[in-house]
Amino acid sequence: MSAARAGTHAVVAGLGSYLPPRIVTNDDLAAHLDTSDEWIRSRTGIATRRWVERGVSTSDLAVEAGMLAMKAADDDMVDAVVLATTTPDRLCPATAPEVAARLGLTGRAAFDVSAVCAGFLYGVAVSAGLVASGAATRVLLIGAETYSTILDPADRTTRAIFGDGAAALVLRAGRADEPGAIGRCVLGSDGEHSELINIPAGGSRQRSSGVPAAPAEHYFQMRGGDVYRHAVERMTAAALESLELAGWEPGDVDRFVPHQANARIAAAVAERLGIEPARVLGNIAEVGNTAAASVPLLLTESAADGRLEPGHRVLVAAFGGGLAWGATTLVWPHVTALPSR
Repeated sequence: MSAARAGTHAVVAGLGSYLPPRIVTNDDLAAHLDTSDEWIRSRTGIATRRWVERGVSTSDLAVEAGMLAMKAADDDMVDAVVLATTTPDRLCPATAPEVAARLGLTGRAAFDVSAVCAGFLYGVAVSAGLVASGAATRVLLIGAETYSTILDPADRTTRAIFGDGAAALVLRAGRADEPGAIGRCVLGSDGEHSELINIPAGGSRQRSSGVPAAPAEHYFQMRGGDVYRHAVERMTAAALESLELAGWEPGDVDRFVPHQANARIAAAVAERLGIEPARVLGNIAEVGNTAAASVPLLLTESAADGRLEPGHRVLVAAFGGGLAWGATTLVWPHVTALPSR
């Protein structure tokens, strides 16, 4: 490979994650809602989740995860910061520039990516594009969410599912054939079903209508049954396409990293792909669905605790609002991962 082509692929160089200290159990929710530990566990696989305390925002979590990722990569001179989030600090401006400034990266490119639970994989593709174009040689990619701030206090379903957290990767320029190189990203969307996962109020559509929003319209809404069907179908299809692009069969996958939306969704996708449960990574029982932070949080924790080892062939897939979905592959490298729990 020529020198001009040697640094055109994004390679994982370090990972870090941060979870807020407040643990919310199913029994905590049952004390205020018509639900129970058994009801939540049987339908979602979730036992606990982390929520921020009052006054803590998405940028606060993103900064913590970003610092750890740069420490893990032993590199604080990244050229760009990409923040995948559904819960920015404000509608305007983007949250990433503030995160970059707090990390000592003022002057670098910094912007948000919004694709809900598929946001991290969209961020991977964007970051890889920055590297391939030569616009950056090192990118700090962060997935961070404070979903507890947008959940309806009276909605037992969404309140049980979602948690807060952040995780980050440093991606450096490298070769396509080295461990850690990001494979081709398969991305897709279907805006005809945008109403399945949404916050109706606060955007230009509701504001320009002249009709005041009902209180519940300011909170996150999801039609669970329809989402389940689309998630399984879209994640499976994207994963199969990603495997084909990598030249892998499902049996070649050492570790499947599905977005932690629901334990039943992850199991259904793995079954359709023919990947045995022992090769499927998960942490939803402890942290719930952390949306754009889900995949990098699982990668960081798994690399740190030994479930993910150098040389493992890894398949990643996610699905979220938009509708939006994605998948990619990589061979796991020797890399430092620093979770903060």
